[in-house]
Amino acid sequence: MIQQTLFKNVRVFSPTGIYEPGWLLVEGREIASMGSGTPPASLATADSRAIDANGLNLLPGFIDLHVHGALGQDTMGASPDGLESIGRYLAQHGVTSFLAATWTAADEEIDRALQTIRKVYGRIKDGATLLGAYLEGPYLNPNRAGAQAHEFIRSAADHITAQQWIDDEMVRVVVLAPENPENLWLVEDCVRKGITVAAGHTAASYEEMQVAVTRGVRHLSHCFNAMGTLHHRQPGVIGAGLTMPELRCELIADNIHVHPAVQQILYQAKGPYGMLLVSDCTRTTGLPDGEYDLDSRRVVVKEDIVRLSDGTLAGSRLALDQALRNFSANVRRPLSELWPIVSLTPARAIGIAHQKGVLEVGHDADLVLLDDALQVKLTMTEGSIAYLAQASNLQING
Repeated sequence: MIQQTLFKNVRVFSPTGIYEPGWLLVEGREIASMGSGTPPASLATADSRAIDANGLNLLPGFIDLHVHGALGQDTMGASPDGLESIGRYLAQHGVTSFLAATWTAADEEIDRALQTIRKVYGRIKDGATLLGAYLEGPYLNPNRAGAQAHEFIRSAADHITAQQWIDDEMVRVVVLAPENPENLWLVEDCVRKGITVAAGHTAASYEEMQVAVTRGVRHLSHCFNAMGTLHHRQPGVIGAGLTMPELRCELIADNIHVHPAVQQILYQAKGPYGMLLVSDCTRTTGLPDGEYDLDSRRVVVKEDIVRLSDGTLAGSRLALDQALRNFSANVRRPLSELWPIVSLTPARAIGIAHQKGVLEVGHDADLVLLDDALQVKLTMTEGSIAYLAQASNLQING
């Protein structure tokens, strides 16, 4: 028998507005029906589970496109069990779907990471759904490497290796430096295969970004970080991101990578459908301050900032719920306006908005219940409760 879950007495954030109060019925892994007011009595059956949310906010589950790791595990070195532990950690923070991000390394290391991602692909028990891989490097600009390993950065002139990776159905996003002409064939091949191409770790000029967009680049990886600065005579990558409607911009909203005032500039330029929050979280996420290994290098975590020994930022310790809380406080806009930046916009960015990222009948039942302080109380992934906060105050029957 198909499991039914009825959420009632809840603020439902639908694409057409908020049902307040509202209700939503889940059947199996999908949203079956939803509406405003009190749910019809016919929906209550002996086998259904009812959740009285006491006025909490019901939103589409968060989608994090840029996850390197958590809890001492990372996508480059993790076993399947390690990737699953990352997925469970993410669900505790409202994430229902994610991409496992690789980084610049030897080819065989990237191959192993993709093999592990393939083994875990799909819904993780008590965790988020792993949607595939986010290939960050090696086709980057060495002058904008950030924390990427310089010695492995190269162009995509080696067609065989690059072709093998993008032929792997696990790869959903490829990050590259579009100013390198040897990378442009890869942009076009990715577009043909339905893979999203992001400019990142790049020193491209505005004019080079115009060419890249005509070839099919549609995304900026962690906007403002590991790219040229904005100058009034040389707008560069950032100027392209702010002004070109074709480009969606990722933002790491930990208030460390990007100043809150600059976050406001980005939102005013792009709105909730032109930008999205990502965590860029590393294996140090969820661990105390201290020293840790990041591939073959040491990183120091102090006051929630992750740095290499030379002071370079090396990813974040952010989770997407905290990113949303930070960003909401910075831009001072209501949740009714902001919710797409953690769900619908990332879903659109990788072409899955027909299935995920919005509360609509027939879509996957990927849901998150938030209180008014944007704290996660419940996460549901494809119809299964993946996380329930201890102090949720929810009334659950059945």
